[in-house]
Amino acid sequence: MTKGERVQKKAQILSALLRHLHKNSVKPFPYFSHSDTYFRKSAYLLVGRIFNLHPELSERIILVLKKSIFFKNDHVRQTTINAAGEIGIKHFATVEPLFDRGLFDEHHSVRNAVIGSIKKMGEKNPKPVLKWAKKYLNHPDKEIRREICHGIELRGRTHPEDVLPLLMELQPDPTARVRNTLVHVIGQISYKKDCLAKVIHHLRKWENKDLAVKATIEIIDVHGRYKEFAVLSPEEAKKYIKDNF
Repeated sequence: MTKGERVQKKAQILSALLRHLHKNSVKPFPYFSHSDTYFRKSAYLLVGRIFNLHPELSERIILVLKKSIFFKNDHVRQTTINAAGEIGIKHFATVEPLFDRGLFDEHHSVRNAVIGSIKKMGEKNPKPVLKWAKKYLNHPDKEIRREICHGIELRGRTHPEDVLPLLMELQPDPTARVRNTLVHVIGQISYKKDCLAKVIHHLRKWENKDLAVKATIEIIDVHGRYKEFAVLSPEEAKKYIKDNF
């Protein structure tokens, strides 16, 4: 679509969403089941915008989302979680039950939407989101632990001190897949300004020394892969680790 066509289509989607809300229907929002990702994304972004701009419609929106999270169509459930993520950037407590449900959804696309939403909410609204994430760090299901680990990554890229205590709880995890995700996340939160020192200082306190060493290797590798964005070169990162780890 051209830019003009996109603007027109978004206006149509917004109109359909508002009509739906004013009908007091509890059925899933229009376009939430659409086969095209672009239309679903436009719909969930607009639901988040309506929630923030029209407080008189907020209760109705939450009611529709709480019904939709149980809908049989996985596109609907996925888009419901994404809409909840937009709302949770400012009002996490309002949508927290949706994430408690979505985290255990049978479909991977819904669970992936939870991870993506944790990332964007955790970046902007970290305190309640990280508190929620913490309660799942020791869950019996290894995939839940892995998803939570992955989800808190984005906040850690700018504020590693916020997520490092949570990551530290995963160091004795018995599952290789979880430990590998943990090492990956440590690398991802190390390469921006003022982050490496905080990460290395924390890794020095880890009891699982083998895992901490693997994390330092990943950190150096990340500085190489992201050399256009990293504050330090791989050589500088390696020297810092050698001198301070």
